[in-house]
Amino acid sequence: MILKNVFKNNEQWIKDKLAVDSNYFEDLGKGQNPELLFIGCSDSRVTAEELMGLGPGDAFVHRNIANMVVGTDANGMSVVNYAVTHLKVKHVVVCGHYACGGVKAAMQSADLGVLNGWLRNIRDVYRMHHDELNAIECEDKKYDRLVELNVQEQCVNLIKTAAVQKAYRDRGLKVHGWVFDVHTGKLIDLKVDFEKYLKDIMEIYHLD
Repeated sequence: MILKNVFKNNEQWIKDKLAVDSNYFEDLGKGQNPELLFIGCSDSRVTAEELMGLGPGDAFVHRNIANMVVGTDANGMSVVNYAVTHLKVKHVVVCGHYACGGVKAAMQSADLGVLNGWLRNIRDVYRMHHDELNAIECEDKKYDRLVELNVQEQCVNLIKTAAVQKAYRDRGLKVHGWVFDVHTGKLIDLKVDFEKYLKDIMEIYHLD
């Protein structure tokens, strides 16, 4: 059982860190100054810091089912506001992953109870890209593409927020969309055109 080993592993981790740097935890306790906010999926296979090769203090992390950015989600919006306005991160990353159970569940007709409202946001992404997705015959490739489009739309949702718009104007904050391939371990940059999306939505979503 994994749980039995947690505290033993923690003790070994402390020893390993102190062996390299005797001031490691003293420095860690002085505060944080991360350069990026990572918004990822809660999936147990997606370990945010590890897949980026980062350690404690390097990234501010928020995770939920299917890496969503929902304007009515007080938890997620609080994280975005704190990271962007107070920690002054330079980059915000939305990172999805292939074989995402949340994305796949959203496209099933089953009643998933409390999850229905959350997954409806992914169904909205499907609706917006209905023609492109329905033209893909292979179901696995269709789900992979929906994962990518979901990341793209969550980046757009970020761009709609006042905190992100202000940070872009004041100090050049950037929003990025990535996908983690669980089959290869590779991080894929979707190269979301942040400035283009910002320009496209400004007529409706501009916030001073």
